[in-house]
Amino acid sequence: MAEHSLPVLVVEDDPSLREAIGDTLELAGRAYVAVDGGEAALKALAEQAFSIVVSDVRMMPMDGIALLKEIRARLPHLPVVLMTAYAEVDKAVDAMRSGACDFLLKPFEPQALLAHIGKYELPDSDDGAGVIAIDPASRELFAIAQRVAQTDATVLLTGESGVGKEVVARFIHRHSARKSGPFVAINCAAIPDSLLEATLFGYEKGAFTGAQQAQAGKFEQAQDGTLLLDEVTEMPMGLQAKLLRVLQEREVERVGGKKPVPLNIRIVATSNRDMAEAVAKGVFREDLYYRLNVFPVAIPALRQRREDIVAIARHFVVEHGGRLGRAGVVLSPAAEATLTAHDWPGNVRELENVIQRALILSTGAVIGPEHLMLAPRPTAAVAPSAATVVLQEAEKKVDNMKDLEREHILRTLAEVGGSRKAAVERLGISERTLRYKLQQYRDEGYLES
Repeated sequence: MAEHSLPVLVVEDDPSLREAIGDTLELAGRAYVAVDGGEAALKALAEQAFSIVVSDVRMMPMDGIALLKEIRARLPHLPVVLMTAYAEVDKAVDAMRSGACDFLLKPFEPQALLAHIGKYELPDSDDGAGVIAIDPASRELFAIAQRVAQTDATVLLTGESGVGKEVVARFIHRHSARKSGPFVAINCAAIPDSLLEATLFGYEKGAFTGAQQAQAGKFEQAQDGTLLLDEVTEMPMGLQAKLLRVLQEREVERVGGKKPVPLNIRIVATSNRDMAEAVAKGVFREDLYYRLNVFPVAIPALRQRREDIVAIARHFVVEHGGRLGRAGVVLSPAAEATLTAHDWPGNVRELENVIQRALILSTGAVIGPEHLMLAPRPTAAVAPSAATVVLQEAEKKVDNMKDLEREHILRTLAEVGGSRKAAVERLGISERTLRYKLQQYRDEGYLES
């Protein structure tokens, strides 16, 4: 069994069986906590996090069913497996109705116990692919994601910009039966309207000027895997109708083509907008909304899962520190306290930007609060700090096309007095693309929210 940082909670009032279960887990390299009853189990759950609860049914004064119901009320997505004798199968049925994942009939083999734990337990706090879940809100989120991953249901991920919707989508893919297939992502807000249809559905040779050879679209590229439709609410209404048909028929027809291609894919869609409000305003089709909203998952903002902040920050220090030749740099306790207290309107994306900035500004092996630049912006009457001057000078250096594009868009917007309609006409881009760019600049701290 793979290593797991969270222990298993064993609840068994029979000392010999409790010891035997403990020996099985210890031999498998698993950490565990063993208690003798329901009250002790609830006390342990209040003190630390567990990956799963394995509990006996027949206990006094609180039996396993009562314990299960208490756990469901307090930690609704914590997996619970109940152990029961053959004569108590009726109780096992009641347990399943009350939310138990499964039950083990006594006596059972050690491998059966380990198999049940491996099948149902919560994911680890960091699965090595950017998933960090320390806060209870995050653990609940990834518990839900792990469960829906085992089905083929369409998932709709919603949450503020920068919360990590693509991270959750990739987690669902990695924990699904399609994990050996491709994961294909397309940002519906980042591609011009004129190219989005061909990008999604593909095209045949000669379908339009410049189509010199046939090209498979994102749907076909995701065959036997998962397709992520990022920021799906930014899709033009005309294309929404075509997307709805693809989802209904499970087949796609290339632009300029006549032969439909059957699809075997899993759809995950995301949006940082209020979907119901988008439907009410007439900018998103109601029938498409219901087609995508099979299994909705709301991702909490970073300020709503503060126990994750320091762990994510440390992850970024290691990741970007290595890339910048700053391996071994750490956050000071004061810096970590400052990070935890911040509200993070830009969520994880903003946190990543702050850490990259701090790695540039710090010269020693420790990042302090002064390197984070999270204090309120100084007024004209207050002299800027040395670190602020360094940051301002660094921002003046426009050394790539992305910086040039940002400066051009913001300057044009200022020249037309903030009118988006006038700006898109002058820039030659769609209003949807402009809206996406401006949101991106807000997340990166170049515009006020």
